[in-house]
Amino acid sequence: MIQAAVMGFGTIGSGVAEVLDINRDGIIQATGQEIGVKYILDLREFPDSPYGDRIIHDIEVILKDPEVQIVVETMGGVHPAFDFTKRCLEAGKHVVSSNKAVVDAKGTELLAIAREHHVNYLFEAAVGGGIPLIRPLTTSLKGETIQEISGILNGTTNYILTKMSREGQSFARALLTAQELGYAEKNPEADVEGHDTGRKIAILTALATGQEVKFEDLHVEGITHITAEDFLYAKKLGFSVKLVGTSHIEKGKACVYVCPVMVDADNPLYGVNDVYNGVVVDGKTVGKIMFYGSGAGKLPTANAVVSDLVDIAGHLTENAAFGWKEGKFPLKSFETEKFRYYIRISGDPTEDIDGVRAAFGSVKVIEVPELTGEFAVLTGEMEEERFQRVSPAVRGLISSIRVR
Repeated sequence: MIQAAVMGFGTIGSGVAEVLDINRDGIIQATGQEIGVKYILDLREFPDSPYGDRIIHDIEVILKDPEVQIVVETMGGVHPAFDFTKRCLEAGKHVVSSNKAVVDAKGTELLAIAREHHVNYLFEAAVGGGIPLIRPLTTSLKGETIQEISGILNGTTNYILTKMSREGQSFARALLTAQELGYAEKNPEADVEGHDTGRKIAILTALATGQEVKFEDLHVEGITHITAEDFLYAKKLGFSVKLVGTSHIEKGKACVYVCPVMVDADNPLYGVNDVYNGVVVDGKTVGKIMFYGSGAGKLPTANAVVSDLVDIAGHLTENAAFGWKEGKFPLKSFETEKFRYYIRISGDPTEDIDGVRAAFGSVKVIEVPELTGEFAVLTGEMEEERFQRVSPAVRGLISSIRVR
């Protein structure tokens, strides 16, 4: 039997223990032996859990036990998760993580430590939840030139935007519904401000390019400014609004960003709704490939963790080539990216359109009968730098959303 330890017995950690039990036969068939949980590290006690007798409170127990070959980190946050992960790797133990915050902030260092100590640091569940995404990107597409990665990577924000689209709810009302259903945290900032998506697209870009890409270097916007009125205009255009993380890789540089965008019905992300995630990878020779599925949830995410455990079971005595190396991949300024723009304007199109055209050139005017005293326009394609430079001159500009 391969003995594992789990650090953090919350939703995902407890799910890992369950999946190992549920899929025991399949795991034995795949690896030739059972993977068991010997210890569970947590500050709390779980007397009612079937795994309660395995609870420990001291990391030293795991570090000093030679039987523990793999450690699962599902703690969340950077500290102490990073410190514990580092010590486990240095002790010659493989580590599997679902913690995107640690992978983004400290992944380069942890991957280097894993290589130095001939162990593995894997994190399939850190991006896309239950969707097999990282392994296909780094194995099935190994050697392919990745030109773009674009995806809905956060189920919370996608659920909120879906409620706003289908039911005309305000952002505040849709957020409250998501919190009541357990889809959104009490403090939803990491989700609704785009930080969660930003960390995930940074990780995917680093894997695609082989060099470090950090969240703090990206242009990141959230969805707090999206309104029910925006969806009325979007429907008139045949569009929907999604929070999308994008990595556009070209000529040795990447433009990586997160922002709400309007997408039309021909875009594969148009039909990704509720808490589901969808990621489109565009390769130079393979073309566009889409990954779709549950981006969160206890058992789907835990299944992704267990897939890494099974992978490591075949590399217990070696470091398998994976991840990225030190050195940052060059990033292009977000201002060089090109979009069309939906712009919502207070006023009368017959009186105010000349000023709009003076700024943006030819535009398409959109009016919604339910909304009086305002209109919207759809511009032609332009660089972000130009839009930011000329848009302040437009009288009555209420808001804008990029269009792809």
